[in-house]
Amino acid sequence: MSTKIPSKSLRYHASIVEEQIISILLAWGMREEDTEIAAHVMVETDLRGVDSHGINMLQQYEETFRRGALNIKPMTKLIRERKTTALLDADRGLGHPVSVRAMESAIEKAKTHDVGIVCVRNSHHFGAAGYYAELAAKKGMIGIVTTSTRGISMVPTRGTQPVLGTNPFALAAPAGKYPPLILDFATTIAAVNKVKVRKLRELELPEGWVNDGEGKPITDAHEALEIFASRTSGGLNPVGGVGETLGGHKGYGLAVFSHILSGAMPGASFSPERIKNQTKNSPDDLGHFFQAINPESFRPLDEYNRDVQKVIETLKGVKPQDLNKPVLVPGEPEQITRAERLKNGIPINENLREIVKKVAENASVKYLF
Repeated sequence: MSTKIPSKSLRYHASIVEEQIISILLAWGMREEDTEIAAHVMVETDLRGVDSHGINMLQQYEETFRRGALNIKPMTKLIRERKTTALLDADRGLGHPVSVRAMESAIEKAKTHDVGIVCVRNSHHFGAAGYYAELAAKKGMIGIVTTSTRGISMVPTRGTQPVLGTNPFALAAPAGKYPPLILDFATTIAAVNKVKVRKLRELELPEGWVNDGEGKPITDAHEALEIFASRTSGGLNPVGGVGETLGGHKGYGLAVFSHILSGAMPGASFSPERIKNQTKNSPDDLGHFFQAINPESFRPLDEYNRDVQKVIETLKGVKPQDLNKPVLVPGEPEQITRAERLKNGIPINENLREIVKKVAENASVKYLF
């Protein structure tokens, strides 16, 4: 059952979206347990309004699978483990299942040893980083997540050519009687997949997302994606924008340290180096970083919760510029969107429906939209 909304989109219940994803992944040969995890993460991402990292990713996953780079039935291996740390090899599998298990392992280590850090290498795209950080917060832990990226899209400060990816960071914290605080952000002003979403919706890009290599803004999504594909000049701006005046160097620096934690530390690939020698079936070899910190290591949990609740209440008490737009705390926009979409359905654009239809047909499964 679907209802029409503007912009050539229809809304579908989360269960329908999840069923469609599961049917495709199973048809590719993924194990049932892994399929359920991946589909759940993708649907939860769409429910939160992060449309760039949910069902929208099926086309990219299909392309990676069809060319032999994605191992659809991986055997995750434990490479190294100590009391507070571990390193997993994802065996070229899709990133969602191994990432859930990695964060769960980090949480267990933090319960016993106050902190847990688990890194993953030889993986692929894992969706939205915030999902995994929130897993820790739901267990009373502070979660920190970052990942390396397959794409080369960010132009470094003072540069003209793209070198780094969107290299996101996510942080989540339990908040007592309130929902967890969750901050999930790309170190570029926008993610590549958000540019793809704008293209699917036939919308222009906001000025400041992409520059042409000479610092001039690009607002046509088609042109921006061509720039990303060529990798010769221009690309996404780091958080803070072009140049150093508004802090672009800070976003650039965050991206560098994202790769240090999630790429260099576990031994995953660095995209500018990988693409020099990659073949058709070369895996992305992405790395992920998951950390859980137990607040009770420092003080009683009720005292910690009291102080975080006070922070939230103080922020929410700030007088807004527009009375119809109150001050929100990190994670609240996604919580609002999730509640609305659980009730009214996940909007899927006409162009995206055509993409999913083609992926379903290629997998010889029923198209549900």
